[in-house]
Amino acid sequence: MAKSSYTQIDQETAKEMMLRDDGHVIADVRRQDEYDGKKTIYLAGGCFWGVQKFFDQFDGVISTEVGYANGPDTAPGYQEVCASSGHAETVKIVYDENRISLTDLLGYYFMVIDPLSVNRQGNDRGIQYRTGIYYTEETQLPEIEAVYRTQEEKAGTKLAVELLPLVNFFTAEEYHQKYLDKNPGGYCHIPRNMFTL
Repeated sequence: MAKSSYTQIDQETAKEMMLRDDGHVIADVRRQDEYDGKKTIYLAGGCFWGVQKFFDQFDGVISTEVGYANGPDTAPGYQEVCASSGHAETVKIVYDENRISLTDLLGYYFMVIDPLSVNRQGNDRGIQYRTGIYYTEETQLPEIEAVYRTQEEKAGTKLAVELLPLVNFFTAEEYHQKYLDKNPGGYCHIPRNMFTL
């Protein structure tokens, strides 16, 4: 059997090989999701059941997942989060930026939170119910900051909404995922009419 002359190379090496002497790239080897507009943002807005249900309605939202973010680096269970583990109930939102902008998503977000409330949304109280915008790409920051400034000017005071890079995110237990779809009469601090905009 003839020995194959094929050698697998990593993406960085491939990119270097595709540079011409004058420095121009003759092929682009970015990941496919960078082409297709897929982006992710993490939003904490009180009880994550309602926040997930709210964002699931929008065209351009590809998927949502509830979990616990920006707390200690150990995956907590729901009971630990309720006992003030330091994590925030958070919704991971994967969206297509070609169909819905981050500005629009954040505009919707501010429709269903009280941005001045500290560790409380509706009747829910505790550090896990704090509000926060957690990003994973620095390129998202200018857009986030523009919306944040607008909301702060509208409120006329400093917001209680955290604006931070995502430190960690632990997926919540399965029974929390799409909770209000499974339990239509379940508790929610967000008015029901907000689920059909």
